[in-house]
Amino acid sequence: MAYSYETVRLDKGMYGEAGHSFTQVLEKCDPSEQYRGTPLEHLDAFQRQLKRFDIKVKGAGSDVVAKFFATWESAVLFPEYVARAVHQGMEENDILPQMIATETRISGLDYRSLASTPTEEEKQLNLVAEGAAIPETRVHTQENLVQLHKRGRMLVASYEAIQFQRLDLFSVTLRQIGAYISRMQVADAIDVLQNGDGNENAAPVYTVGTDPIVGTAGTLTYEALVDFWSQFSPYAMNTLVVGDAMARILKLPEMQDGTAGLTFQGTGQLVTPMGATLLRSSAVPSGTILGLDRNYALEMVRASDVLVEYDKLIDRQLERAAVTSIAGFAKIFTPAAKVLQIGTAPAEPEEP
Repeated sequence: MAYSYETVRLDKGMYGEAGHSFTQVLEKCDPSEQYRGTPLEHLDAFQRQLKRFDIKVKGAGSDVVAKFFATWESAVLFPEYVARAVHQGMEENDILPQMIATETRISGLDYRSLASTPTEEEKQLNLVAEGAAIPETRVHTQENLVQLHKRGRMLVASYEAIQFQRLDLFSVTLRQIGAYISRMQVADAIDVLQNGDGNENAAPVYTVGTDPIVGTAGTLTYEALVDFWSQFSPYAMNTLVVGDAMARILKLPEMQDGTAGLTFQGTGQLVTPMGATLLRSSAVPSGTILGLDRNYALEMVRASDVLVEYDKLIDRQLERAAVTSIAGFAKIFTPAAKVLQIGTAPAEPEEP
């Protein structure tokens, strides 16, 4: 049986269609719907092209990099392979999906997020008498634009250096590039949650040992976490992002009961006594705990997915090519994110 994917004409211009990825352009030429009920129904348009040129990108029998450059048309597939491997690295151990409330994709570089700052009276849905005006909640755009950051790495290698390397090994390097990009985007998100997005919406800061947080500065206790949790009403503190404070939380006596231990040892999932998800990132400052209601705190604004300089990869067979992604973050509701500073323990008095 002949399939249409075997006759698709590949050209590097397929990467340049505005608003569409290479795979989306391929899908228009070779729709996946026509493969339902066939042995190829589990493959997308790009994967079918790999099958067409008999290129195996993973597993013990993976091909060498040179297989992509056997023909002009098969070389067109190489930038998409790079982009997919990088994207896979970004998704591995990515904590961003557990921090953002929504993701907005834009086609430009200018974007203003929405904001709503209701008063205490406006938060209450009081009864409305017949014929009376319905209370209003005003929604407006933020004054300042969302700052977008271009994160990426330059891929530098001569074709001669990698042409005989197996693709599954080369993919490991590409996934690492994706992991670097992901970590930097997490750092951007943490910075916005703490310091705001330029619209005077930095997170409120509480310190252990200072009202309303009980305890002694420099010491983290379960009681201090409960006081921190109680500051979130009407939001829910369902996520904690921490750095070096992770060890302090795990050493709390309340974290050493049987249920918490079985959950951690059995699934690897860290759960605090308040039921919040624990996320770890080195971007969180020392002695700091970032609490948030992930359903209302943060918006991710993505201007582009993983972009690869396809001309250099196809025409020059690698050499130098930039792998980038453009994204930024905006606060949605400021009270949905708060900061707890463990503080520094008071110095002991010197002996006479």
